[in-house]
Amino acid sequence: MEFKIENIKGFSPQIGHLVSQMNYARKTTIEAVDGLSASDLDYLPSKDGNSIGALLLHMAAVEKGFQIEIFDGRRPNEREMEEWGPPYSLGDKGRAHIKGHPLEFYTDKLEEVRSRTLIELANLNDDWLYENKLWDNHPSNNYFIWFHVFEDEINHRGQIRMIRKMLKPQS
Repeated sequence: MEFKIENIKGFSPQIGHLVSQMNYARKTTIEAVDGLSASDLDYLPSKDGNSIGALLLHMAAVEKGFQIEIFDGRRPNEREMEEWGPPYSLGDKGRAHIKGHPLEFYTDKLEEVRSRTLIELANLNDDWLYENKLWDNHPSNNYFIWFHVFEDEINHRGQIRMIRKMLKPQS
C-alpha cells in the first residue's frame, strides 16, 4: 500500500486529493473496528458516553447531513431526521436507538453514504471546492466543509480506539 495524496482517476485534481484523504481516514476507521461483536459495538464507556456503534453511525450521519445540505441544497426532511437525527446528535437519543447491530450494519451504512459522496464529487470540479459559503455562521467553502467530514471521522476514530481498549478481553 502506498501512502500518498494524489490525483485519482475520475476526479478533478484537488477533489482527487480530498478523496484520497477521505479514503485513508475511512480505511483506518474500518481497521480500528475490525472483528468487533455487536456487544463490543454497544459497550458504553460511561453513562453519558457513546458506543463505538453510535460513533460509526454518527460518522455516516454527519456525511449524510452534508450531502443533504450541500448537494441537495436543503435541510433534512422529517423522514431523514427520524433515521439520521439520533446518530447525528448522539447523546440520550443515540444511546436509546443505536444498539444491537452487527459490525456489517455500520460498515454498510458508511459505505452507502460514502458511495453517494464519491458520485457527487466526481461530477464537480476544483472551482466548486473554493466556492464561498456561510457555514455555521462562519465564512467557509466546500473544501473546508468536506475536510470537516473526515476530520470529524478521525476525531471519533480516536475515541473508538480508546473505547476498544476498555473492552474486556473476549474469552
